[in-house]
Amino acid sequence: MDDNKRRWLYSRDNLMTAVKSLGFPDELGEAIVKNLGSPKAMDRMTSYLVNVKPTTPELVVDEMLAICSEIEAWRTKKDSEDANAKYNEMLYYGLGNEDE
Repeated sequence: MDDNKRRWLYSRDNLMTAVKSLGFPDELGEAIVKNLGSPKAMDRMTSYLVNVKPTTPELVVDEMLAICSEIEAWRTKKDSEDANAKYNEMLYYGLGNEDE
């Protein structure tokens, strides 16, 4: 088993344990894992569950959605930065089809 898979399983198991320890059903934990997807996001959610100890599933889902929203905002920002860098490169070097 490679390190990435091992890391993902470790994060998933920690998240599931935190969800169960608060008395929430396994299905909630599985839905959170599915929506977050990455070990870093799952670790962040686990930290929230352990430190805040939310009392309702709505609070748990709200935090999951906030994490998902921040991840999407970060991806959008990175996509925009990449597009801007390519645009600036095109302005600097041109399209490459002019006679020089």
